[in-house]
Amino acid sequence: MTNTQNPDPSLINILLVLNPKTNKIEAVKTIDEKGDLKTVPNTEKNQNQFLKIDKHGDMFSNFFSNFLSQLKNPTLFNFFKSPLKESENIGKQIQHHLKNPSTEGEEFLNTYKILNPNTNIMSTNPLSEKEYQYSADQIDWNMMSKFGLTQEKLEKVNALDPMLRGFKTNGLVPVTINLGTALTRMDARLSLNTNDAGEVMVNIHGIRKEPNFNFKFLGHEFTTEDKKNLIENGNMGRVVDLINPKTDEITPSLISRDRLTNELVAYKVENIKIPDEIKGIKLDDAQKQTLIEGRALYLEGMISSKGEPFNASVQFNADKKYVEFLFDHQQSLQQSPSSEIPKTFRGKELNDEQYNQFKAGQTIYLDGLLDKKDQPYQGYITLNQETGKIDFSFSNPNQLKEQAKPTEEHKTQTAVNSEGKTNEATKNVKESLHKGQQSPKDHIQQAKHDKPKGRTKGRSI
Repeated sequence: MTNTQNPDPSLINILLVLNPKTNKIEAVKTIDEKGDLKTVPNTEKNQNQFLKIDKHGDMFSNFFSNFLSQLKNPTLFNFFKSPLKESENIGKQIQHHLKNPSTEGEEFLNTYKILNPNTNIMSTNPLSEKEYQYSADQIDWNMMSKFGLTQEKLEKVNALDPMLRGFKTNGLVPVTINLGTALTRMDARLSLNTNDAGEVMVNIHGIRKEPNFNFKFLGHEFTTEDKKNLIENGNMGRVVDLINPKTDEITPSLISRDRLTNELVAYKVENIKIPDEIKGIKLDDAQKQTLIEGRALYLEGMISSKGEPFNASVQFNADKKYVEFLFDHQQSLQQSPSSEIPKTFRGKELNDEQYNQFKAGQTIYLDGLLDKKDQPYQGYITLNQETGKIDFSFSNPNQLKEQAKPTEEHKTQTAVNSEGKTNEATKNVKESLHKGQQSPKDHIQQAKHDKPKGRTKGRSI
C-alpha cells in the first residue's frame, strides 16, 4: 500500500535499489508504463519524490509482490527497505558494504535486503526472507521505558526492525536500568522472545569481558580446540549434545560466540536451514551437510551484489541463525606471500601513484574517508611489512618521528644539565640551563662564564 501523504515519517518505508548502470544505491520513484524502474538520488531534498510504503509487514509484503509483477526486468535489481527518516544514511552504509564486503557488512545488508521472489537466488540468511515474527504492538513499552528505551529511540538507531524479525540488534544499544536505589547504565544488544505465557519479552545481552569457559555450557565441557575456534573465529565448528536445564532433553546443537558481547549462544541443528544457492553457487548435498555440521566451507567463484566474482569461506553461525561469510579470515593479508595488497581502504580507492607508493611501504595521505556516522575524516595509512596489515594514523607517523627528534636547543640543554658536557658558549656555566637555552642568560651568568680558571686539584687515574 503506497502512502504518499502520511504525516508521520516513522510509519513509512521506502525502497532503495542498486542501480546496475551506475552501481549506486538510489531511491525508487515509480515504474513507468513500459515497466521500467525510475529512480532518484537518495538525498533528503528528493524525499518528496520517493515511493513511500506502509512499514507494517503484511502490507509491505503484499505491496512488494505487486510492485515486482509490474517491473519489466525484476531480476536485474537488488532491493533494500529503509525507514524514510534514515534512508540517506542507511543508503550510504549499504553502498559502502557492497563495495567493501565484510562479515559485519553482510549482516547489515541482510537486515535491509528484500528477497526477490522472481529469482532462484536465495539470501545466505534464510530468516531474512520471512517478514516479522513480532509486531511493535506486542512489546510492553511501559516496561521498555524502565530501561530508557522507546519505540522512536529504537527506530532511530535501526534497532527495532531486526528485533521484530527475531534477531538481535546489529549494534549495541544504550540501556538504563533504574532499580530505585541504584541506576545502572550499560551498552547491550537486544532481542525479543516469547515466554511460557505467550508474552513478548525483551532480552538484554550485556557485554562480557570474555566467554566463560570455566563452567559447562548446557552440559558441554569445552575442549582446547573448542575454545580456540570460538575465540578466533566465533563459531565452535562442530555439533555437540546440549542438555535443556528445564526438561533435561538432549539436543544436538551448534555453539557460537556473539562477537560484540562475548555471550555464548546455542542453536538446534534441527532448526538449521541451509540455502540451495549462495551468491550464484549451487550447493550439493555434501556441501550442505558440511554447513549443518557447523564446519566452514570454502566456495570459489561466487558473484557479489556488484556482479564481481569473489571467493570466501562460509559457515553457519548459531548466534546469527544463518550462514555467514568469513571474509575477515579468508582475506587476511597474512594468508600467503602472494596475497594481493588491497587498493581500497575504508571505501576510498587509491590512485595508481598512491597504490605503488603504498605497496612500497610508504605512508599515504587519504581524505574523504567516512566514519560510522557518515562524517568525513582524513589520515595516513602505511602497509606494515612485518604483519601485512594496514596501519592507520590521524597524523603523519613520519612527521611525528621528525617532531620527536630533539632540537639543537634541547640537545644543548640535555648535554649541560644531564651529561655534564659543554660547548663554547656554556663551558663555564655551572647552573642548569632552562628550556631552549644555549648560552648564558644574563650578565651574572656571563660573568661566571668569563671568570678565569683557577687552579684545579689533580686527580688520580
